[in-house]
Amino acid sequence: MRQVEICFSPELIHLHELQGKIVVVVDIFRATSTMVAALANGISEIKTCADLEECRAMASLGYLIAGERNGITAEGFQLGNSPLAYLSQNYQNQKLAMTTTNGTLAISKSTGADEILIGAFPNLQATVGYIQSRDKDVLIHCAGWKGKFNLEDSLYAGALVKALEATHEAEDDAAIAMKSLYEKEGHDLKGFLSQASHAKRLQNHNIDSDIDFCLTPDLFSLVGKIESDTLVAVDKW
Repeated sequence: MRQVEICFSPELIHLHELQGKIVVVVDIFRATSTMVAALANGISEIKTCADLEECRAMASLGYLIAGERNGITAEGFQLGNSPLAYLSQNYQNQKLAMTTTNGTLAISKSTGADEILIGAFPNLQATVGYIQSRDKDVLIHCAGWKGKFNLEDSLYAGALVKALEATHEAEDDAAIAMKSLYEKEGHDLKGFLSQASHAKRLQNHNIDSDIDFCLTPDLFSLVGKIESDTLVAVDKW
């Protein structure tokens, strides 16, 4: 049986071996949830940028630009980090460049893995199906909040460990603990995660609807995968 482990923060990723593994990058509130929504609603590809200036420069190459810092749209950007902005399907076949406080950093720090996927509740089962079609160990890379542990990414990691249990066993204490937490609290994601510090930050910006979307499972059947430094949707699962 293959193994699955969890890294709670990009600040800890150097403690994990990436080579030979599928790394699933997770930023539930909201970057990876937004990326899934964008790919499911017309965006053809996403370039993830570590900083604002790199992302701004992509506009001259024909990209829509989305920038977020500390939960709000960065100055001078067309879009922020709300998944709901993409649901109108006004962006069919357009390319997107995106930078966020935590999620895009975690993606950049996952370089060296055999494959990099993005994880979110709205495409959880599709991601499970893809992983189970491969014969590789899995590392779930939580974006956290500015280098620290956060609850929502870690609870998603527990959900993924639980969903993979037929083919992957928990390798480390983190995977065992988060699977147990999800088994206990997963029946009421919104209620439990209303305690999370980042959920409270988002509520302060009056974007409860974003939280509802980010915690809704299996809206889409696509898998988000980094190919040649670009995030694309692979075949539906």
